[in-house]
Order: sequence, then structure tokens, then C-alpha cells
Amino acid sequence: MEDLIIGANVTYRKDTQLLGSVEDALRYNCTTLMFYTGAPQNTARFEIDDNLTNKAFELMKENNIDPNNVVVHAPYIINLANNMSIDNFNFACNFLKQEIKRCDKLKMNYLVLHPGSAVKLERNVALQNIVDGLNNVLSESQNVIVCLETMAGKGTELGINFEEIKFILDNVNLKDKIGVCLDTCHLNDAGYDMGKFDEVLDNFDKLIGLSKIKCIHINDSKNEIGAHKDRHENIGYGTIGFDNLIKIIYHDKLKGIPKILETPFVDSETKKRIYPPYKFEIEMIRNKKFNHNLIEDIKKYYK
Repeated sequence: MEDLIIGANVTYRKDTQLLGSVEDALRYNCTTLMFYTGAPQNTARFEIDDNLTNKAFELMKENNIDPNNVVVHAPYIINLANNMSIDNFNFACNFLKQEIKRCDKLKMNYLVLHPGSAVKLERNVALQNIVDGLNNVLSESQNVIVCLETMAGKGTELGINFEEIKFILDNVNLKDKIGVCLDTCHLNDAGYDMGKFDEVLDNFDKLIGLSKIKCIHINDSKNEIGAHKDRHENIGYGTIGFDNLIKIIYHDKLKGIPKILETPFVDSETKKRIYPPYKFEIEMIRNKKFNHNLIEDIKKYYK
């Protein structure tokens, strides 16, 4: 089995569920995958079909995908940071509990969560709300580790530096149920220099510890460092650059950690269709060679 654990954000459909997600990942030559258990923007959820889940596990076994490396992403609408409306805060807690139960039913180990946005609250108050929410949600009985994602700093987002992530981790009661998901685009946009990733990683290790990194989102950025905008770009086509991303992906200290692509789909000539870039980006990553014709090759392939 190859050392590189590389995958992409794939669709989870009502009719095929996890089986369809694994099939998509295999089409892109992934060795892992990430998916949402329903739409990221709303509460609509359908019942999980155990038969499809079992077939997905069989397919993963046949293709050397370790289910322990598969990642689920929580919906964006969960905001544990703001409790100005106690009803909304309780909704966020209850919906996150539901997502954790769905992950457990799917036998998934990692659930990535955006920490939340302060809105009109002071940042220190909002950070404490996240801690309180997680302490309300997390339970000893769950198998899932909730992974706080590093954020770009758009609007009033929290988790935009390692100090904020550390505060949450330090104050959560069930520390074995919490981890971190690094996002390269978000780190860049938050002000971390991806060209000096050794320094970034050393800083994280001193503050939090590398053992807390459970997955990494691999994205280039459309923005200059510190822009706080969160706009992903295709691998090698942004301000982080191909060589820097390759160094991160193959970093000795990050071996065994799932790396997930969330890069933009490519517009067709008419812009009536969009094409997933993952198959071609993963090929570049495996070859460690930048493809200057990436966009054109994607369009030709799907035409």
C-alpha cells in the first residue's frame, strides 16, 4: 500500500450514499475521501442505509482504502460560537450531536467542524461558547473525533490562529474526542507563510502538539497571505504554489495523516457544466510535477 493518503471532497447522494462516495473517490484515484452526510447548507438528512455502508466497506477493502482515514465534514450551518439566541445555540449543539451519531453509524472516525463565528459577540466570549457547546455535545461513548478546522478569518470567524484553536482544545473536557484539521488555503489567508511551513508546523507543535492533527485540507489560494478571504484555488495555480504544497503533502512529520483536496471545479467552455479537477491534481501530486495544462486537460477529459 502506498504511503500517500490523498483524497478529495466527494458527493454523498441519497440513492448511493457511502458506496457512491467511494466509487467517486476511486474514479479520481484517491486513497481516501471526505464527504458530508447531507447538504452542508441545510438540515435535510436522509436515513443511512446499512446495506450501502457495508458494500462501501467491501469496496474500500478491495481497493486498499483504509476506512480509518476517511473524513466527514460537518455542515456549515453549525455555529457554536454565538449564543445571542439560545434557541439557535441549542439547535447547533443538537444538530452536531446528530451528525456525530450519523458518523458513528457510518463507522467513521473523523468529523471536521468549522469552529464558528462570533457575529456581534467579543471573541473571547465566542471562544468560550465554542468550548461550552463542545462540552455539551461530546460524549465518552462516541467513537468520532471532532476536528476543528483552521479558518481564514473571513468576517467574524474563530479559529483563525493556533492560539484560538489551543484555547478551545485546552478547555474541552473530553480531550481524546477533539483534534485539528489544517487547511492550507485558510492558513495562508489567515497570515501563515506556507513557504516557511517548517516554522508554521514547529509553532503548532509547541502550542498544541502534532498528535492533534487528524487531517489536512490541501488547497491553493487565490489570495495573498493574510487576506482573510478564503478563496480556494487549484493546486499550483494560486499564491501558495505547487512546490510549497508538495513539501506540505510529503512532509515527514505529516506521514499517515489524510490529505483532502477541496479545490474548485473547472468551468466548461459554455460554463453550463463544471468538471472535478481531482483526478488530474492527484496525478500531479503523485508525479511531483506541475501540469501547466491542467485546466485544458480537465476540459478535454470531460468533454
